[in-house]
Amino acid sequence: MTENHTALHEEIRAYVGLGSNSPEAEAMLARAREGLSRLPELRLSAASPLYSTEPQGYTEQPWFLNQVVELILAPVWRPRRLLAAMLRLESTLGRVRSPDPALRYGPRAIDADLLLFGEEHCSDPACRVPHPRLTQRAFALVPLLDIAPQVRIEGTAATQWLARLNYRLDGCRIFQ
Repeated sequence: MTENHTALHEEIRAYVGLGSNSPEAEAMLARAREGLSRLPELRLSAASPLYSTEPQGYTEQPWFLNQVVELILAPVWRPRRLLAAMLRLESTLGRVRSPDPALRYGPRAIDADLLLFGEEHCSDPACRVPHPRLTQRAFALVPLLDIAPQVRIEGTAATQWLARLNYRLDGCRIFQ
């Protein structure tokens, strides 16, 4: 069996939510995709369309552009390692985390959330997988379903989680 053949059977699919409400949000998402694709022993295999979405929590800010990307990872990757790489990428792209808890969901140059990492569950407070608010967010579920229509979260189809939410999709705009 060749090394590539073995790696194919051991690959892990991870899904990452990207978002930005900077004036150059579309360019920021492109830079985040490029940064993710340059990480070793993984490939970016799919990207959803971009969605314009209402801000959540802290609403006095510009709308966001959001999308979800699928990564195919070699087994050397673990959730914490991927999250650490994503945090470094955010920092490189200008993400500054406010020390003010009221601004936790405030404006940001870039945001990268690890939504799913294969079938794994991780309850470490610093790296929770599946993402703890994934099933409450249409801005994550809608683009996730664009690229992974059969995906399940906690044993339930993502389509069922989305059906439970009060949201409205108008073209590429998500109201929630």
